Amino acid sequence: MSSEIIKVPDIGGSDGVEIIEISVQAGDVIAAEDTMIVLESDKASMDVPAPKAGKVVKVLVKEGDTVSEGDDILELEAEGESDADAEQDESDAEAGDAQEESQDAESEHASASEAAPKKKSGGGKRTVEVKVPDIGGGDGVEIIEVAVSEGDEISAEDTLITLESDKASMDVPSPYSGKIVSLSIKEGDSVSEGDLIGTMEIAGEGDDDAEDDAPAADDAEAPSGDDSADAEDDSADEEGDDEDTDDSAGGRQEIRVPDIGGSEGVEIIEVAISEGDEIDKEDTLITLESDKASMDVPSPVKGKVVELAVKEGDSVSEGDLIGYVEVAGQSGGKKKSAKPAGDKGKDKAESKAPAAKKDDAKAATDSRAQKQQGGEPSPEARHKHGDDKSAGAHVHAGPAVRKMARELGVELSEVKGSGPKGRILKDDVDGFVKQVMQARKQGGGQAAAPAASGGAGIPPVPAVDFSQFGEIEEKPMGRLMKAGATNLHRSWLNVPHVTQFDEADITELEAFRKAMKDEAQQQGAKLTPLPFMIKAAAKALEKFPQFNVSLHPDGDKLIQKKYFHIGVAVDTPNGLMVPVIRNVDQKGIIELAKEVIDLAGRAQEGKLKRDEMQGGCFTISSLGSIGGTAFTPIVNTPEVAILGVSKSQMKPVWNGSEFKPRLMCPLSLSYDHRAVNGADAARFTAYLAQVLTDIRRMLV
Repeated sequence: MSSEIIKVPDIGGSDGVEIIEISVQAGDVIAAEDTMIVLESDKASMDVPAPKAGKVVKVLVKEGDTVSEGDDILELEAEGESDADAEQDESDAEAGDAQEESQDAESEHASASEAAPKKKSGGGKRTVEVKVPDIGGGDGVEIIEVAVSEGDEISAEDTLITLESDKASMDVPSPYSGKIVSLSIKEGDSVSEGDLIGTMEIAGEGDDDAEDDAPAADDAEAPSGDDSADAEDDSADEEGDDEDTDDSAGGRQEIRVPDIGGSEGVEIIEVAISEGDEIDKEDTLITLESDKASMDVPSPVKGKVVELAVKEGDSVSEGDLIGYVEVAGQSGGKKKSAKPAGDKGKDKAESKAPAAKKDDAKAATDSRAQKQQGGEPSPEARHKHGDDKSAGAHVHAGPAVRKMARELGVELSEVKGSGPKGRILKDDVDGFVKQVMQARKQGGGQAAAPAASGGAGIPPVPAVDFSQFGEIEEKPMGRLMKAGATNLHRSWLNVPHVTQFDEADITELEAFRKAMKDEAQQQGAKLTPLPFMIKAAAKALEKFPQFNVSLHPDGDKLIQKKYFHIGVAVDTPNGLMVPVIRNVDQKGIIELAKEVIDLAGRAQEGKLKRDEMQGGCFTISSLGSIGGTAFTPIVNTPEVAILGVSKSQMKPVWNGSEFKPRLMCPLSLSYDHRAVNGADAARFTAYLAQVLTDIRRMLV
């Protein structure tokens, strides 16, 4: 027995992921792939399986902890291969298998019974149930494709079925290598976590020798006709594989895009390696930029880059090939001897009838992957599956949009998308349906082809050839700028905006800030007016909780938040970003000043994490350092209010007996009139102005 620390594996680059369940405790004996802990990120929950069997000595985490890749989970006493218990288990398993073989032999044809001992010599075959794994809590998820058939030989991680929920489609991979014995599901069925997919016959422990002997047994059967030709092809393929293995350096491993939070078609903005580079584990391979943030994709192995399959500007999704790495410390000879014997059986099976089914499934998977990236399916996929299996099969749209289109009877191929890269959004489908209905009404029931829609029922902006007026240049919009434009457009269309204007006398606040400036610098903080604005806004949200809400998606309820997270709009070279400062009510001015500078700096560098831009209750957009007297900021949905701060000016203010020069700061509060009424907005800005005028109110 040996003891080792089991750590958090690669979880898609996420940091600070919460543990929502611990499935083991000290003293438990667990098998490889048993769930140790369950993590929940912003997008999904995931089980973290044990990499090996053994006994749990000590659990090093607890529920509610947040962990990242490489953090300690538990101490495991790994099982040795020579343990008496393991030997007894293997003996029992072999005895059980022998009994099954005997029963099978009695029920099979005589010729089949003669072949059976050869195929199963050495025992070790066992039948296991394959069930639907954790699918993020979804119930009744539809099966849109079954990628295997009974009798297929498959490898671990081969796709079994494809599920489609309202939010996404996902492949369910096989946890084992082996043969499909039976299937319990079909296309169109709805399944949930734990439902039975089918049964598989897999190799048990100690079966490697039996598998290695299988080709010899097959050769001894004197095949005829097609079987003979297949045997010759298999022999030639194996010889070719041996030659390739001897000629190559060995240890060649595919590197693919890991879990990137469910995003699809994420752009590669930098390729940090070149072919021939020697890299270490965790070295950055590529840098991706999504709608919200940029992220580095690290190497899971140490070795030499032998081939790259991507370049800057490409769009990739989870599972896409990045390239190949020759893993350090392995040789061609080792690779040859370590080749799983099950692969030979798989090669033979794929050369016969089941190969067509496997190829069809692979082509369908390839076609689906290309669709998710906005591209057309390969010629091979079109040849095998037809150019159009169903209406809208090759358009760029998500599962929820496709479901909506099916329910409304809309052919997506006729809808013009307004999303990134022509992606069809729900608003586009709504607009299409409305225009068709209007056209039928105006044209006596005959639908006319709808014009391109810029939104739900909004007349499109006509295209203009600006080159006729002078010299022009087309410049691509950055991903963040496009994402920001989409979010602002959505907010403007969905939120009935009203803006309340007021002024705050910040004369005393500014005097105090200047007096504290040097002391703040000694503590590593740059004291600007913004931390005071953030603290005052949190105080106002506490007094007026109707501003600290979000509308429920059903439109019938409000979600009241009991926390105070405030976003700060930051102007960056790549576009507008809104990092969120959490628990403002629990922090002091100096601490807020430090956090503002840190988040703004990392926003400028494009290094903010996704979770640092989520969860806001209220947003502040300050243009005070630039200029202007007032503006109407757009509400950052699903929040219901945003505060705009303009440049302060010294003004004469009547105090009841005389005019005095006072430093006045313009405030512009935009709010969602569905959640907030005008009187409350006026009270909110008036109270906010009072707090900023006399900052002692922050202490009350």
